Amino acid sequence: MEIIRAAIEKQVLSLTGLALGGVDFENPPGDPGLFGPQSVIWQVHGDFTSMLCGGVSALLLQMLHPLALAGVWDHSNFREDMLGRLRRTSQFISVTTYGSTADAQRLIDKVKAIHLRVTGVAHGQPYAASDPQLLTWVHVAESSRFLAAHLRYRNPNLSLPQQDQYYREAARVAEALGARDVPTSCAAVADYLQQMRSQLICDERTLEVARILLAAPAPSRLARPVGAMVIQAGIDLLPDWAQQQLGLDPGTVKRRGVRIGVAGIGKVLRASVRNGSYHRAMRRINKSTKPGI
Repeated sequence: MEIIRAAIEKQVLSLTGLALGGVDFENPPGDPGLFGPQSVIWQVHGDFTSMLCGGVSALLLQMLHPLALAGVWDHSNFREDMLGRLRRTSQFISVTTYGSTADAQRLIDKVKAIHLRVTGVAHGQPYAASDPQLLTWVHVAESSRFLAAHLRYRNPNLSLPQQDQYYREAARVAEALGARDVPTSCAAVADYLQQMRSQLICDERTLEVARILLAAPAPSRLARPVGAMVIQAGIDLLPDWAQQQLGLDPGTVKRRGVRIGVAGIGKVLRASVRNGSYHRAMRRINKSTKPGI
């Protein structure tokens, strides 16, 4: 059984930012990073299954904004390297959540520098990845889907005050990147998404992103059914209006099957993964409590 567990863990970690290397989550001893283990963001971002489902959902929602889509379409190789994009996004989230203070700031500065180079024109409008309002959209689409996935697949009993705390904590990273007027409560996020609907469109590019995502290759043949179910779970996590706009309403029967299946996958992965970013960060925190340190 240990061989099977280790094999599952190896495959899971190959999908994350840990596969990119370059970050030591276990040092320096005692450094809590930007948030620390008592934060809600550590809880929400600590479950691989729900984060993967939420990440799929976030990408689909983000791409409904024509300027957010243009930045990715014109300046990213996601069409040829979906796995690479997943790893880079995963690394940013894991380092800003669980990394040391210095590593988190280093990655924020790196992403800010990249954003300055992402500019262009789409639908007759200039865009820039560093635009504060565009950063807010990308952030809210992402954080709202992560929380939705956590509530569905990890902890449906997370209280409303804790959910609001999650949004306040996550906003710190968005604001460090340059976002402004970031909503920091469940009510404010719901209002923001409703207000943004008039700016969202689904065109051929949007549908192409959806097609690429639905056809994304799995890391192995055995992982294909799991990957397909995760993608369907991401669709299911979208707001109803976004599903309708994308033409991806899965229907009641498929929803039920996907939710049962992903819940089962989550149990297996939680039992298998013991060396993720969260676990390594906890070892860093706990080092400070040992005698002589």
